Amino acid sequence: MSDTLTELMELIRKTFDIDPATIDPHKPLQDYGLDSLSKAELLFAIEDRFQITYPEEYTTVATLSALVDVVARLRRPLVA
Repeated sequence: MSDTLTELMELIRKTFDIDPATIDPHKPLQDYGLDSLSKAELLFAIEDRFQITYPEEYTTVATLSALVDVVARLRRPLVA
């Protein structure tokens, strides 16, 4: 499991009280009760946690694994 995936699962646990052990990263976030408002809240939390600006063109990402890919891509320039 990647560090980014672990961090996002912990963020989901803290924000929505969803047990990370129950999350399949390849299932839609909607399957865990995250509607569009919840997803927006998650994206703001991701921006705060990772100190990134989440691009609007990626707001339709539907799974945790896809979110991991986007966050990893956005963080890459910050890694020396």
